[in-house]
Amino acid sequence: MATSKTFIMLEPVSSSAQTMRGEFDESIRRRDEFDGGAVHECGERAEKLITLWRSTAGRVGRLRRAGGCLKAGRVPARLDPPPLPTHKCSSTSTSSTTMFNLAGKSHAAWRSIQRLAAGMATVSEPIGATKVPMSLLEPKAYINYQRIEDTLAVVRDRLKRPLTLSEKILYGHLDDPVNQDITRGVSYLKLRPDRVACQDATAQMAILQFMSAGMDTAAVPTTVHCDHLIEAQVGGVKDLARAKEINKEVYNFLATATAKYGLGFWKPGSGIIHQIILENYAFPGGLMIGTDSHTPNAGGLGMIACGVGGADAVDVMAGIPWELKCPKVIGVNLTGKLSGWTAPKDVILKVAGILTVKGGTGAIVEYTGPGVESLSCTGMATICNMGAEIGATTSLFPFNHRMVDYLKATKRSQIADYAKRFEHNLKPDEGAEYDQVVNINLDELEPHINGPFTPDLATPLSKFKEAVEKNGWPAELKVGLIGSCTNSSYEDMSRAASIARQATEHGLAAKSKFTVTPGSEQVRATIERDGQMGALEEVGGIVLANACGPCIGQWDRRDVKKGEVNSIITSYNRNFTGRNDANPATHAFVASPDIVTAMVFAGDLRFNPTTDTLTGADGKPFKFEDPSGNELPPRGYDPGENTFQPPPADRASVQVAVDPKSERLQLLKPFKPWDGQTPKGLPILIKVKGKCTTDHISAGGPWLKYRGHLENISQNCLIGAINSENGEANKVKNQVTGEWGGVPQTGAWYRDHGIKWVVIGDSNYGEGSSREHAALEPRFLGGLAVITRSFARIHETNLKKQGMLALTFVDPADYDKIRPSDKVDILGLESFAPGKNLTLVIHHEDGSSEEIPLAHTFNEGQIEWFKAGSALNLMAQKAKPQ
Repeated sequence: MATSKTFIMLEPVSSSAQTMRGEFDESIRRRDEFDGGAVHECGERAEKLITLWRSTAGRVGRLRRAGGCLKAGRVPARLDPPPLPTHKCSSTSTSSTTMFNLAGKSHAAWRSIQRLAAGMATVSEPIGATKVPMSLLEPKAYINYQRIEDTLAVVRDRLKRPLTLSEKILYGHLDDPVNQDITRGVSYLKLRPDRVACQDATAQMAILQFMSAGMDTAAVPTTVHCDHLIEAQVGGVKDLARAKEINKEVYNFLATATAKYGLGFWKPGSGIIHQIILENYAFPGGLMIGTDSHTPNAGGLGMIACGVGGADAVDVMAGIPWELKCPKVIGVNLTGKLSGWTAPKDVILKVAGILTVKGGTGAIVEYTGPGVESLSCTGMATICNMGAEIGATTSLFPFNHRMVDYLKATKRSQIADYAKRFEHNLKPDEGAEYDQVVNINLDELEPHINGPFTPDLATPLSKFKEAVEKNGWPAELKVGLIGSCTNSSYEDMSRAASIARQATEHGLAAKSKFTVTPGSEQVRATIERDGQMGALEEVGGIVLANACGPCIGQWDRRDVKKGEVNSIITSYNRNFTGRNDANPATHAFVASPDIVTAMVFAGDLRFNPTTDTLTGADGKPFKFEDPSGNELPPRGYDPGENTFQPPPADRASVQVAVDPKSERLQLLKPFKPWDGQTPKGLPILIKVKGKCTTDHISAGGPWLKYRGHLENISQNCLIGAINSENGEANKVKNQVTGEWGGVPQTGAWYRDHGIKWVVIGDSNYGEGSSREHAALEPRFLGGLAVITRSFARIHETNLKKQGMLALTFVDPADYDKIRPSDKVDILGLESFAPGKNLTLVIHHEDGSSEEIPLAHTFNEGQIEWFKAGSALNLMAQKAKPQ
């Protein structure tokens, strides 16, 4: 058996620096050596680690009490740290987590001695000695900076290289840093997030899955936010009242289920999930997952926050590590300073144009450089929020004084002070390497407008008029919409109001319809008190409910007919075809709230507020001055109405009822496990042509009301995808009967006749929202595999979670070999293994056949999901008593 040497240092007993010097040298000479690697018993190994920790910690404490008098050159410059434990504990009496914590603590203590010995620092109290709640609403759930510190001690000793900020936070949350393989773009990390957040549309299915798993409480702090089910129609107050009545059954389910399982519940009207998180729960250095693709918004407070499917959320709520492919890291270096009409939104619009909707896939985007200092905290959140549109795992900024200001403004000074003490781990190491670097000079950056139909078609404002005319885009602006989770901060609303006030001074009202969506009840109440709301309403702005509204298609739009070509411009984040109003002919453009607000007064997309003039009521031309506004409210935030429901003290008596006859809620039944047979003769349900987002696979808008009823919502499966066979949506051929019908109806027919089927997809299949319904629905309808040129990250994981095969063509050109009338076999599942290709046998209608290789990214655990029928099935199996 290989052995390793561990040294225990004798503790000094004197408190004087002079005596300590001699005792220090003596302890070095007298250190006891023992053979740690040859110890077999867990208990004995743990005891020796405890002794090591206590002796080392004791030494640190005495050095600290010496007042930091030891200087460089007065003590040995380097001490050999104890080696990492290699013993894997199999005993139930001592967990591997405990072993790791002991080792990590001893390493941290030894490094403290080294820093002191080298004259680098004075040893201070361990960061974990201070208890700071993650949120004022969760006083007993604490920020665990100590775990990050200890974990990074192990990771640094292993990797021996500088770390980026995202690596520090991500690797600092590893479940098993001693044994975890860490290779960017290759390894699958097992992580321990600090919290989970769910919006009401995805929370329904997540909670139904959690209930199926047999758990009685969430393992980490979790919140549910009612923001997706409120349809914009006439205005905030009436729309909210209408939504509460229409969605009463769902809201009651969520309110009672959260109470039953110990979750926080934000009632309808409270605001959009991401704004509520930023105001109450996000903190620097934290790790959060949320069942919404724009969860990265919290990166504006230095938190790694990732959008996931509900099944991932259930894992973490159940105390199971979250699995994520180790991201690559893209660095965006900002220099210069924002000014004039250029806003934080223009940074991400520019980045989207550079990286495209696929450029961030599998990577975290990390913003660095001196230009960061010119961005407000909420401005940084805007940039991180829309990072979802480039496929990024998440985006984040380093901790800085703008975050401190925001934390203090939201009554979290204690967190701000705590983060200052931890600042060395809240910024990248000097010399940290990135997989790709993008440089942006903010002094030279001009406002951008992105679209239509895709968020990465970026056009500088100075060239936008030319683009409108060249491409034949409708120049008349029908509607301008500001707000949403991306741009609804106090600063955003203040700058927009400054433009509205200028228009009022010149006697102008909005020419285009103009809507305003506050991001939260706190923002709404504050801008009402401080006058921004009044300024926007005075020019014709309609204030909508504190909810997602038109941004996600919850918009009862009546000014144009479906199919009528028109243009709208928003400060939202996403503009796929039909996204906002279910009208495929609507040209949706994305810009900053400043540009959107200015344009509604011209009513024309060709208007450039930085150069063009408008005519006032007095007949005289005028030009808008640069927008301005306070970053934070000078009088502090007005919290408005209290819309938070904490878990009750007595949860046992809470009853969660689901009506068996409900059309909106349905208890889940387990999917069937793999039958062990080689799939042969599978029909192709649809060969999708071109872009296929989760909106195409599982439409939002009016379908949101069925998010808790799998059978009903499956009736929208792939109805927006274009069939390569005929160029039409929701019209496919049943290969058995020869009849043409809708995609979900044909899929269900195959299922009911015992026939599994596959979908063939194009590039970046499943981009967009994190909604797992886009994976649940094809699984429910009997699908076995989705085979594509490439996948968007979240959707690929969601498919795997539901027991489906997410496969890609080794050669993307093989997509063209597939004909919609083909039938296929999938060979190699009997030896399904990580890194091992499968084979697709294509049987053409003319009797010929050919074989092509298929790649996959399944690891061993994910292969078990497939065999069990779903990740939830596997979880339930393991939860059963043996």
